[in-house]
Parts: sequence; C-alpha cells; structure tokens
Amino acid sequence: MDFLLFVIFLATCAVPATAGALFRPGAWYRDLEKPAWTPPDRLFPVIWAVLYLAMSVAAARVGSHAGSIVAIALWGLQICISTLWSAVFFGLRRILAGVVVIGLLWIAVVLTTVAFASHDRIAAALMVPYLFWGSYAFALNLSVWRRNRHRAAAAG
Repeated sequence: MDFLLFVIFLATCAVPATAGALFRPGAWYRDLEKPAWTPPDRLFPVIWAVLYLAMSVAAARVGSHAGSIVAIALWGLQICISTLWSAVFFGLRRILAGVVVIGLLWIAVVLTTVAFASHDRIAAALMVPYLFWGSYAFALNLSVWRRNRHRAAAAG
C-alpha cells in the first residue's frame, strides 16, 4: 500500500465528514419519529471514523494497481454521493430525497466493492463494513421517512 495514496484518500474523506459537521441533526432530527433500533447520535462519528479509515486503506491498496482507474473513480463517486446525503437529509430536510440518495450511495458502494475485488481481495473486504452500514443506514432512512411522511409532505 502506498502511504501517500492513503493520506490523499483519507483527506478526501474529510469532505463528507465536513458536510456531516456542517449539516448537523439538531432539533428537527431529534423531533422526528425514529425506530427503536436507531443508534445514539454519539455513535455516528465513531462509526464513520472507522469506515473512513477502512475505505481509505482499501482505496490506497487498489490505487497503486495498474488498470484501477474505474475502481478508483467509483470510490470517488461514492464519496461524492455520501457528501450529498448530509446536505439533502439534514440541510434541506428532505427525508424521501435522502432515501433516494442513500440508495444511490449503496449502489455505488456495491460497485466499488466489486471493482476493488478484481484488484485486491483485502481491499474489497475492507469495504464490506461500509456495505453493512450502508444497508443499515438505508433501512433507517426509509423507516424515518415512513414514520414521518406527514412532516415530509408539510415541509414541501
């Protein structure tokens, strides 16, 4: 693994992390009806820190392989979509649009993981926790939307 690539990919993860910090949950999110299996807010930064480290190591492992441009482009795409989700869900307070964005994110992570597998099995394995988290987050976002459709409609 190229350490410089790791640092660059980790620095790239600062973009969605910053979006998460700029578009904070706040009172609006606290007042939404959420399922009992919603994790406590303090857990989210810990989970994301671990995921960002793992996906940066994975990208650095793949990035040094010849012919990995599509795999790395997919990695970049999922980072962009991840950044968009915070702005849509917390910034614009569009719960259903958040479901769509996180669904697209899940697809991008699956495609990234498959592309990584063709270059480096360890890199693909490092993406698996992100797939699990993405599946869980999609289900959570969908559940929040279903429980708060009346609010989503009222917000426009």
